Amino acid sequence: MLASTSGFYIVPTHRWYIERTVWLIAGAVLLLATILALLVNPLWILGVTATGLISINVAFTGFCPVGNLLQLIGFRPMLASKTPRRWNLYFLQTDKWYLERRIYVTVGVNICIGSLLVLGHSAWWALFTGAAMIWFAATGYCVLANILLWLGSEPRLNPDHMPSARCADCALSDSCLNSAVRGA
Repeated sequence: MLASTSGFYIVPTHRWYIERTVWLIAGAVLLLATILALLVNPLWILGVTATGLISINVAFTGFCPVGNLLQLIGFRPMLASKTPRRWNLYFLQTDKWYLERRIYVTVGVNICIGSLLVLGHSAWWALFTGAAMIWFAATGYCVLANILLWLGSEPRLNPDHMPSARCADCALSDSCLNSAVRGA
C-alpha cells in the first residue's frame, strides 16, 4: 500500500531535458494522429496506439527511441540510467517504479485504450489524447502525476518531494533536480 503524500508535483521547466522534450514530442504526435483520425481517416488513430505502446515499452525496458535521437542532437537527460550502455544509448532509469516511470506506463495504457475506443465506440474518446502531455511539458504540471504523488509514488524530478533514500551521497543524485539546482 502506498502512503499518501500532500503538496503538488511540478517538474522542472528551467531547461529542455530529454524526458520533458519527449513528453512534448509525444503530445504533438498524439494530437496530429488524433486530428488526422478525425478529419482524414479513422485508422490514423493507430498512431496514437503506437505512441502508447512505445510509452509502455519505455516504462518497462527504459529504451526510448525519441530519447536517443534527442541525445544525439545534444539534449541532456535527467532520468537516464547510470548503467553503462553500448554505443552510449539513452535508457530511462528502471531501477524502481518511481513516479515518472509510472507516468509512462499509465499514459501508454490510457491512450491505447482511448484509441481503441475511438475506433470501436465514439470519436469523442479522442479528447483524451495529446493535449495533456503538451501541457505537462510546457508547464511542468500533470494531473496524473499529482494523483500518483498523492497516492505515495516517489518522484525523482521534483525537489520538494524527493525520496528520503536519494541524497547527495547517492550514486544517482546527479540525475535529480537537487543536484541540478546545486549546479553539479
